[in-house]
Amino acid sequence: MTDLALSDVSWSIFVQSASILLREGLEVILVLGALVAYLVKSGAGSRLSALYSGAALGVVASFGFAFLIEAVFGEAESKMFEGVSMLIAAGLMVYVSGWLFVRQDPRAWQAYLRTHADGALAATNVGLSVGILAFFSVIREGAETVVFYHALSNSVGGWSASLLAGFMVSAVALAILFGVMRVVSVRLPLRPLFIVTSAFLFVMAFQFVGDGLHEFQEANLLSESDINLPHLLAGIGFKETLEALGAQLVLLIGVVATFAMLHFRGSTTPAVAGR
Repeated sequence: MTDLALSDVSWSIFVQSASILLREGLEVILVLGALVAYLVKSGAGSRLSALYSGAALGVVASFGFAFLIEAVFGEAESKMFEGVSMLIAAGLMVYVSGWLFVRQDPRAWQAYLRTHADGALAATNVGLSVGILAFFSVIREGAETVVFYHALSNSVGGWSASLLAGFMVSAVALAILFGVMRVVSVRLPLRPLFIVTSAFLFVMAFQFVGDGLHEFQEANLLSESDINLPHLLAGIGFKETLEALGAQLVLLIGVVATFAMLHFRGSTTPAVAGR
């Protein structure tokens, strides 16, 4: 009977440990995987080092910030940092999303490559942008992950074999997912890859804007006016506060208007000979 109870406890710890990393890491893996795919497919593999460096720095900074949360910062300060990091990441996601959408036409991409033959992404600082985006994507989830594991280990009496096993299984699962994304995405034609990646990054930016403002509201730095939305809208990322939803709608309207203007200008511009 005792052995059975201990087995149940160990299994519970394993599940809790695995769910922490899967929940917090899945979003990061999807963002990084999409960015890696577009860099490789677009012939800008030299920019992968900036992406990986940003992600690695994000991991290191996650431990540092987690320590500050535990030792120095209060809940309000940590919420404020999370909100700021989300808004910065959202801005970068919108920038990279727009950059990809504008160049999803293979003719436009080839013309761009001819213009920047020696540094495909250097002129627009997209290489730097994806590195910074990787950093903020990782630290946004990383610091929270470290704090969660610290709390779990304290509650179960330390880093047990079950806790470590849950962490390792989730880490392997995320690594496999990342590898599968790389193989599958590189096989996609250029236009679908750019369009899908652009749309994915915009959806993430849309959610990050709402989540960022929600963090400010939880830190009592921003007023909070609750509203009721249909479950479908709330389920796909629309926030149920007037302030956060308003910011999301401003972003949505601004992006749609910008893309519509670019499409109109492109359709009215005479074709350039030789393209």
